[in-house]
Amino acid sequence: MDVEYHEEYIRNSRGVQLFTCRWLPFSSPKALVFLCHGYGMECSDFMKGVGLKLGSYGYAVFGIDYEGHGRSMGARCYIKRFDNIVNDCSDFFKSISGQKEYRRLKRFLYGESMGGAVALLIHKKDSAFWNGAVLVAPMCKISEKVKPHPVVISLLTRVEDVIPRWKIVPTKDVIDSAFKDPVKREEIRGNKLIYQEKPRLKTALEMLRTSMNLENTLHEVSLPFFVLHGEADTVTDPEVSKALYEQAGSTDKTIKLYQGMWHGLTSGEPDSNVEIVFSDIISWLDKRAGVDQAQATTTTIHHDQYNFTAAADVQQSAPPIIEKLAAASASASSPKKLESQTASFKKRSQGNYFCGLKGRRMHHHSSM
Repeated sequence: MDVEYHEEYIRNSRGVQLFTCRWLPFSSPKALVFLCHGYGMECSDFMKGVGLKLGSYGYAVFGIDYEGHGRSMGARCYIKRFDNIVNDCSDFFKSISGQKEYRRLKRFLYGESMGGAVALLIHKKDSAFWNGAVLVAPMCKISEKVKPHPVVISLLTRVEDVIPRWKIVPTKDVIDSAFKDPVKREEIRGNKLIYQEKPRLKTALEMLRTSMNLENTLHEVSLPFFVLHGEADTVTDPEVSKALYEQAGSTDKTIKLYQGMWHGLTSGEPDSNVEIVFSDIISWLDKRAGVDQAQATTTTIHHDQYNFTAAADVQQSAPPIIEKLAAASASASSPKKLESQTASFKKRSQGNYFCGLKGRRMHHHSSM
């Protein structure tokens, strides 16, 4: 099916110019899908594969670059308040949904990595509005083993309003571990719209707080969702998806873990694997786009088998940002020493960063 692509700039409630794009089928769309990209990423190029694939299967797909991301205006990857991202996306998505030609269509959220957190928070703003969500390696929980000590968070919070934009959180380049296919990996590395510098202090803390808040409220997730994760993902912890599935209050929920696949399920795997993932996503969407809402929300989960796999070969750790905060907690014997370490961040060399929670392989369960 042919797809047409459009771009448009809008202004948010704070007057910041934001980039938006859409992939539309030439026929009447089955439903609406709204994209939430990951930290440092963007929609027009990085998520083009998602837009084209879903558009070619009859879905109207809409994307927006967060403030400071991609083609949108604002300090590069500076997240002053995570709620700003959530509100901007919610406002834009609802403005599309309210247009005359789309009012009767079902509405689905699609989030990757940090975008999974964005999607879940959009849902929580108005849970009755959304018909479902596809969550690919979502950021919504921190492993207990690497959660930063409260003292670390307290000390960094004291200076976040003094040096909020400083790129002082040292991180390593995880592109090599996020995207398996070497050709696709280098294409992603060469995308100049993707932020690849060290995270800013305020950004790191906002992401940390968001993850911790979501972790404590997973039971409030009530919409139908399909969460996907690569079992060999070392960027976001597959246990995060398991926790979401087990704790969410949704009556229609599906989880699937892909053996041997990495973090970039739709963008960094070999083409054959990408096709498997998209086939599952489209199948899940088709079933829910084609049934009444009352029927969809009472769908019974069929409990198949749990297939637990050994985790000894994969080290469990934190998001690149959170990992460094936890390390500071372990090594700092006093507030003064920690403050000294924080100050020394500024002197360290820059590194690349992609949002995520490193972790171990978990289980496979699907109700599809």
